[in-house]
Amino acid sequence: MRVPIPLRGVLSVPFRVFGIRPSRMNPNTCTICELMFTRVMKARKVTIDATILFADLRSYTSLSQSLSSAEMGGLLDSFYDDCANAIWQFDGLLNKTIGDAVMAVFNFPIRQEDHARQAVLAAREIQRAFYARRAEFSGPSDGTLSVGVGIHSGELSFGEFGRSHRDLTAIGTVVNTASRAQSAAGAGQILVTQAVYEQARSELPDSTAREYELKGFDAPVRLYAA
Repeated sequence: MRVPIPLRGVLSVPFRVFGIRPSRMNPNTCTICELMFTRVMKARKVTIDATILFADLRSYTSLSQSLSSAEMGGLLDSFYDDCANAIWQFDGLLNKTIGDAVMAVFNFPIRQEDHARQAVLAAREIQRAFYARRAEFSGPSDGTLSVGVGIHSGELSFGEFGRSHRDLTAIGTVVNTASRAQSAAGAGQILVTQAVYEQARSELPDSTAREYELKGFDAPVRLYAA
């Protein structure tokens, strides 16, 4: 899995003939990574230490009532592009686009000692890029169009799940917690868990924390504003 493969330029042509091209999850890796579980590792899933990021576009549904389908499609395309570029910039894997939200994995397949910090930096870039172009979209948004982000780190399962329909993704409490943190985030806010804070403390010197009642959790979860 560490053999270098040309992904661009003339040298990439022979590989493209065999279907080996940049992955849509991360263009810095190739499509072999998407097949690694059954073809290379002989396993359908692995346990890894990773960071999960969820980003959600807020007020998308309400705004759809005042914009055309083409305008809404352009808004969503721009949001996806901004998220993808930010995630790839910090070597994350854009794992899923779910309606008006995205899910990213850091520390797989590209290993990163500081994956929690990279996720925080990616989240900030998502927010910066989104607000830089928000004015492009017309309609009575009145500042309500925004992005909320949640991040959590820990041990999770990554691989192919399902039988009739196989899905290459991450599952586990870490994923659920990151998703719930994203739901709790306010407009333009990034919320990270204690695990992320401890690993990315250098990026969060002035971060404040409070306890949140997250759906599905028996006890309050401590989240930090990043």
